[in-house]
Amino acid sequence: MQIKGYELALSEAELDKIINEQTIAIELIDKNFAGYQALAEGDKKALQYLVNAGKMMNDVSLEQDHHLNRELKQGLQEAADQGSSYAAKALKLFNSFNGVEGLNGIDPQPVEIFKGVKGFPGRNFYPIDMSVEEFHRIIKKMLQEGKIDEVRRILSVRTMVRRHNDELKAIDYTEYFAKEFSAIANQLELAAHYCTDPAFKDYLGWQAQALLQNNEDMDMLADKHWAVLQDSPLEFTLSRENYDDGMSGTLCENAELSAMLAECNIEINAKDMLGVRVGIVNQEGTSLLLKFKDHMKKLAVLMPYADRYQQNVAQGNDLKQTMVDVDLAALCGDYAQCRGAITTAQNLPNNDKLSVKTGGGRRNVYHRQVRQTHDAARDAAMLNALVRPDFHKYYNLEAEHIFVIGHENGHSLGPDSSYQNALGLYKHTIEENKADVVSITFMPEYVKAGIINEQTLKEVYTTWIIRLLLKSKPGPTQPHRTGDLIHFNYLLSHGAIEFDAEHKLVIHFDKMPEVMHRILEETISIQLSKSPEQAKHFIDKYTSWEDLHEYIASVHKRLGLKPYKEIRMYF
Repeated sequence: MQIKGYELALSEAELDKIINEQTIAIELIDKNFAGYQALAEGDKKALQYLVNAGKMMNDVSLEQDHHLNRELKQGLQEAADQGSSYAAKALKLFNSFNGVEGLNGIDPQPVEIFKGVKGFPGRNFYPIDMSVEEFHRIIKKMLQEGKIDEVRRILSVRTMVRRHNDELKAIDYTEYFAKEFSAIANQLELAAHYCTDPAFKDYLGWQAQALLQNNEDMDMLADKHWAVLQDSPLEFTLSRENYDDGMSGTLCENAELSAMLAECNIEINAKDMLGVRVGIVNQEGTSLLLKFKDHMKKLAVLMPYADRYQQNVAQGNDLKQTMVDVDLAALCGDYAQCRGAITTAQNLPNNDKLSVKTGGGRRNVYHRQVRQTHDAARDAAMLNALVRPDFHKYYNLEAEHIFVIGHENGHSLGPDSSYQNALGLYKHTIEENKADVVSITFMPEYVKAGIINEQTLKEVYTTWIIRLLLKSKPGPTQPHRTGDLIHFNYLLSHGAIEFDAEHKLVIHFDKMPEVMHRILEETISIQLSKSPEQAKHFIDKYTSWEDLHEYIASVHKRLGLKPYKEIRMYF
């Protein structure tokens, strides 16, 4: 079957198997949800306008991701509307990836929906026919010709880059997506009119203006107003994360170009992929988060080499961190790209953002519907196959939520963005590794503070370690999963875990504190070094994939895998 001249790469039977046997549905809230029913009438109206904004932003991220996304999605929708079950099934997979192709977390190469339609290292941020070598050559030529300001714009996190004669030209998002941003800003202004919380209303006004002005300061001001929200009943996030762009970071591997850019005071950051999250704040879940928040300043003092850097989590007596647990009404754009994983929580703005660099705070948002979706029967089968029976009692998905709280808080601890960004292509892997390690290293401190007990500590250790039993070897574009492999190998090589004669996991709880402090020290040392070479050496050392890893992956495959996600939205 052809759509807009492109042939589908998967048969209808293959799509049936993916949809019916390999997909987990994540059900977001609807208008019958108790939290929605409890909202003030103004907030109910505001919520719908916010969801509308998210759906509009989804078109933006589709364009950022691949130049054919919007055209081929429209073609699939038209064919499905005309009664094609084949197209309707392909559209379901498209919506799962939120694009024409994506990783499923198992196969090393992306799954393609259309024959010959592949993703590009620079996604659609850069010209799709441009190689890494040509990119470097053009940037070098422009620098040598003194076109410093244009190179700075090309390497901005918020520009689309296109060819201009034999050079490159940057177009700010507010110009490239002017039509879409104007429509989104209008929805935010309508939401601001109806919502009841003054601080949230103020934030929406700033965020709307940031979409209309080619001015990074407006993003900064919107971020700063968003980061202090704690008491609003509604959640709206315009996320800007940069895991997708594989082109910009290659400049860090070019020693000559890196030196030239540094001399011009030009940072190398990947492009921001945009997303929108909308939901209702859950007060009970948020109360738990705030117990952990109260302990963060004490943890900052305990960080390795804490006297060698300024941590952005605290300034004076103020803790610049808010956090909320959210029942989700919409996940759009970057959030909806379910390519091997879907995020359960997020700590924003990232350290490369101007709001953080100029002293603004950060905000953690936790995704209730995502973390509450799991396959209990498969979990039980996995435990029986891979974990010694006396550890089964410590497996608890609520303990994983506690780990995630520690992880997100961990992003606010440690060296700032100048250290992290210096690691180039490896900065995301090292930073995600750091956040994981901070979480587990400091869990005993939460026991001392009375936030969790010894039983919960063992549950957190066990549930986290079981998460490290990977289903496949992660690729270079999967920093979270690469971190999992690093931790597994580190714990194994340092004796904190082992496998018995039946190849079942055994955890030595007594060794965990010492081993975790050790890996945390190594991680912070790497960030302080600002050395991509040291980062690469650490990653290479602890990402070996051997017979034990293959055995664990084979067990997962024998038990059956559901690597695809379907987000079901009802607003």
